[in-house]
Amino acid sequence: MIYVKSEHEIELMRRAGKITAAARALAGEMVRPGVSTREIDRAVHDYIVSQGAVPSFLNYDGYPGSACISVNDEVIHGIPGKRKIREGDIVSVDVGAYIGGFHSDCAGTYAAGEISDEAKQLIQVTKQSFFEGIKFAKKGYRVSDISHAIQVYAESFGFSMVREFVGHGVGAKLHEEPEVPNYGKPGHGPRLIPGMTLAIEPMVNMGTAKIRVLSDGWTVKTLDGKMSAHYENTVLITHGEPEILTTVNGEC
Repeated sequence: MIYVKSEHEIELMRRAGKITAAARALAGEMVRPGVSTREIDRAVHDYIVSQGAVPSFLNYDGYPGSACISVNDEVIHGIPGKRKIREGDIVSVDVGAYIGGFHSDCAGTYAAGEISDEAKQLIQVTKQSFFEGIKFAKKGYRVSDISHAIQVYAESFGFSMVREFVGHGVGAKLHEEPEVPNYGKPGHGPRLIPGMTLAIEPMVNMGTAKIRVLSDGWTVKTLDGKMSAHYENTVLITHGEPEILTTVNGEC
């Protein structure tokens, strides 16, 4: 069942979205050589708590961190730890915050120092594919219209889309219906109506779309060891243009 939010609930989600977006921005600023993924996770945790919120991911199905921090060929769900970021790495940070009964969810991929031109393009294309997708995040379109636009844009650069993990509804629960894949034919899935809130999150691989999950049960890596990037925002379907809820001063 898709949960359509009331105006009051949307306002609560805006509050959660601001905290989540600020936590993502903080994490992005910390991505530099010599910093450990655990240090970033701790900063995200402390910021979210300082705002009166709770990290959405901490202990979610047993996940041990407040942020998912994935480096280079790690697609998503990288567990923070002692690993130190190195020059040339790309680091994806996925964060969520829960406050007032509602979650918000967002992610971004950041460069550690100087990175290759190919890695720069991967990050840029992944982010832009999100914005291509939300051109269709409007009343009357269907979920797969978003999915198709993301896929067409990213694959036009020779990149590939992860199939096994997808975007999702978000609200009182971190993961709600509907699923929002990053691939597929247009004109399928639920029709979009005002009050729906979606976590739209392209996961784009430089090489093959195939992935593997490590023995920790969480970390997802590309099968060929090539880099992957991730970009996500929580988006509100309105009567007009979509509203990105995970922004800080209009930036996401």
